[in-house]
Amino acid sequence: MDQRRLILFLVFSFSLVMLWEGWIKHNNPAPAAQETSAAAGAAAADGSVPTPSASLAGQSAVPGGQSATAAATAPRAVVETDLLRAEVSAEGGDIVRLELKQHKASGGDANFVLLDDGTTRHQYTAQSGLIGEGLPTHKTLFALPASELSLKDGEDSVELRLQAPEQNGLQVTKVMRFQRGSYLIDVAYEIRNGAGQAIAPHAYFQLTRDGNPAEQVEAFGVTTFTGPAFFTDAGKFQKVQFGDIADGDAKFIKTASDGWVAMVQHYFVSAWLPEQGAQREYFARPLGNNLFSAGLIMPVAAIEPGAQATVGTRLYAGPQEQDKLEGIAPGLDLVVDYGWLTVIAAPLFWVLSWFHKLTGNWGWAIILVTVVLKLVFFPLSAASYKSMAKMRVLGPRLQRMKELYGNDKAKMQQEMMNLYRTEKINPLGGCLPILVQIPVFIALYWVLLGSVEMRHAPWLGWIQDLSAKDPYFILPIIMGASMLIQMKLNPTPPDPIQAKVMMAMPIVFTFMFLWFPSGLVLYWVVNNILSIAQQWQITRMIESAKPGSKDA
Repeated sequence: MDQRRLILFLVFSFSLVMLWEGWIKHNNPAPAAQETSAAAGAAAADGSVPTPSASLAGQSAVPGGQSATAAATAPRAVVETDLLRAEVSAEGGDIVRLELKQHKASGGDANFVLLDDGTTRHQYTAQSGLIGEGLPTHKTLFALPASELSLKDGEDSVELRLQAPEQNGLQVTKVMRFQRGSYLIDVAYEIRNGAGQAIAPHAYFQLTRDGNPAEQVEAFGVTTFTGPAFFTDAGKFQKVQFGDIADGDAKFIKTASDGWVAMVQHYFVSAWLPEQGAQREYFARPLGNNLFSAGLIMPVAAIEPGAQATVGTRLYAGPQEQDKLEGIAPGLDLVVDYGWLTVIAAPLFWVLSWFHKLTGNWGWAIILVTVVLKLVFFPLSAASYKSMAKMRVLGPRLQRMKELYGNDKAKMQQEMMNLYRTEKINPLGGCLPILVQIPVFIALYWVLLGSVEMRHAPWLGWIQDLSAKDPYFILPIIMGASMLIQMKLNPTPPDPIQAKVMMAMPIVFTFMFLWFPSGLVLYWVVNNILSIAQQWQITRMIESAKPGSKDA
């Protein structure tokens, strides 16, 4: 039975070692990614115009438009709201840079840049255009307004209008509307047909990005996802790897009358969100130079000569705020990546959010959740601590057996089993609290690292970011001390080697927890303190109930 207990301990230790290695990889990213990003930044971000399939009865191909080098030299319009600062290129009216004013970049005071022209780190743009002879694509040069646009006091929205050059009597205006207090951007095309015949164009909306990972975390062999994702009622949430797109193996629903397409990364997401019921075709394709596009194509009803029509959709580009995503579009909240323990992590975050509304602080919310979890597992913990307390009481008798049968391991094992059976003790009972906490521990790890609400969230004093390590390692040291106290309350293993291994656990765990998110260490510290109180009380009760057991 002691061997089985040791095996369980090794499994748990191995899991934590993997977690620690994940943190090391996160804090020391491979330098190759930055080199690839630099190469991508020099590449053109437009690629070829998508072509609708026969199922959408689309046009075949369209002219290429402006040259690839125009993207870097084209003038830009700047639009600023209370939440966003967007730079829109005259080439295609693409959003080539988007700063989130309420979120700061890691390790600095600058605004976090989501969409990027490659000057910061990534090549990542939101593009759109029309498919049809003489219609503007994301390569067409639009006329920009003369001055910057900003949301003024008392205004709920600001509108950017871009005029495309007229071709064959077709007049097209691209309209982008930015709203106060929102990360949603309305993008639409106003099409006036001044030609002599009807036209039946298509509109496409795509997100073009390099294949380099964003802020990425790896744990237990699973990394946070960076790449395209599609959602439809038929296929539900489907993530697509950049490598599968490059190999032509990407699998997702291609045509639907619902859903959306997104580009997902750690903490943030951008997504094109067309109206439900409108037919659309989804696509994902490689563009070369480590660039990939994912998007959708929508048909436009036939426009007769002299008539006009409008086609458009919404773009969400911002943080993965779970309380808001679900209300924006069905299934959009699924972009929050909790790894393989979503079934535990999702309700855990819901409870955390509820306590956060009460306290206004995520640190206190973590403490309250820890108390609740302790109450939920109280009966199991009590049974385990009772078993450990009885083992502690039986310590002198086990030592006597070792002296009598030390040279006969089989006889020693048999007598120990008889003693456990007589005293109704489960020698593995002391492992149960740890085993039960493993999935909760990992799930909370993902909640802290996958929830943008935890990003840069302070607790008190020196803890100013619960998703980052303790800068002064105070919480890990307290955690190690609490583990040492717990070890003193546990029965001493009869095997000297196992006893030394168990006593080394506080040191090993303290070292590993130095790099863990401070919110996770806070959970473990509070849990240990509550466990010590419960175990001390149960041990005192067992030992006082059997005063003669120590001398038996």
